[in-house]
Amino acid sequence: MALIVQKFGGTSVGSLERIQHIAEKVAQTRAQGHEVVVVVSAMSGETDRLIALARALGPHPDPREYATLVSTGEQVSMALVAMALLAKGCQARSYTGGQARICTDNHHKKARIMGIEADALKADLKQGFVPVVAGFQGIAANGDITTLGRGGSDTTAVALAAALEADECQIYTDVDGVYTTDPRIAPDARRLSVITFEEMLELASLGAKVLQIRSVEFAGKYNVPLRVLSSFQEGPGTLITFEQVGMEAPKVSGIAFNRDEAKVTLMGVPDKPGVAARILEPVSSGGIDIDMIIQNVAVEGIIDFTFTVHRDDYQKTLELLANVAQELEARAVIGDNKIAKLSLVGVGMRSHAGIASTMFTVLGKEGINIQLISTSEIKISVVIDEKYLELGVRSLHTAFGLGKGI
Repeated sequence: MALIVQKFGGTSVGSLERIQHIAEKVAQTRAQGHEVVVVVSAMSGETDRLIALARALGPHPDPREYATLVSTGEQVSMALVAMALLAKGCQARSYTGGQARICTDNHHKKARIMGIEADALKADLKQGFVPVVAGFQGIAANGDITTLGRGGSDTTAVALAAALEADECQIYTDVDGVYTTDPRIAPDARRLSVITFEEMLELASLGAKVLQIRSVEFAGKYNVPLRVLSSFQEGPGTLITFEQVGMEAPKVSGIAFNRDEAKVTLMGVPDKPGVAARILEPVSSGGIDIDMIIQNVAVEGIIDFTFTVHRDDYQKTLELLANVAQELEARAVIGDNKIAKLSLVGVGMRSHAGIASTMFTVLGKEGINIQLISTSEIKISVVIDEKYLELGVRSLHTAFGLGKGI
């Protein structure tokens, strides 16, 4: 008998019919002799509706009241799923994040899990119950409701699996696994049967939307086997684990991309110690995440300094840099918010030379100019003009043999 944590996303609980389908799936798992803990997201579109209500009353809702409001979406789902299980004769009990003792810090809108006191859930399991836990939420030390950030239900599921020492954490969503790239762009994209935590972390951080990155970090840290499955069709899904067993790792496992990129360049900056810090400090202090950073070789004591930010932060970044540029006597501040980041990911890159040259050759043949390059042991990322993104994805997908039947 195995202990399995099953998490169901917003589309999976999007209607009463789908909730009843989930109840049937959970009941089947129980009938196979397994213990099950269920984690649920809010019904599809519900969190956006609640956020819109909050913002209709003011552009900056109080964080405590905001968390109290948006956490109710998952509470509706947990109660309905528990009711559906009870209607099928399967003992079930619903829990809010606080009732499940998912203890967090006091950052109401993007809390970190500090620990889980799982005694009540363990007692339920011993008595044959299926605990149904609201994802995305926890409780601070002072009793306040907190939320874990968008996609936080994945993190709830993995954290519970770690605390309960579950045999597997299954993430049910509207796709049947992790693909070599987005099938909407490359129709021959292939579902991966196995992928490493390392690769999944890179794909998630580079734009793949299948799993929240914090959930993958948590699973890797606590060695929780993680499987991505479809709520709507049967299949083995994709297992995320530490090693690909029984085969040599492919050179490239997947292609990720992110359209939400913008590039900012300070031109003609004096090449002096500390200049990078002077440029980036006001940006990071403004709560803006900085991604790729490129500084060219100094010519006559002058450099150009380029970095990328999320597209939503583009205008704010330009405003923050106006005074800095004047203080540094930079020649100009220029930018581009019509760029995209395209990345190859694969643990096999460590032992295979020539991946970068192949990538650059393929993009060059398609007339796609590379603006910035960033690399790690298992990743190569390039920034290109957004209008060439889909062409670049398809060309690289073909060049590295990632399609079906290859």
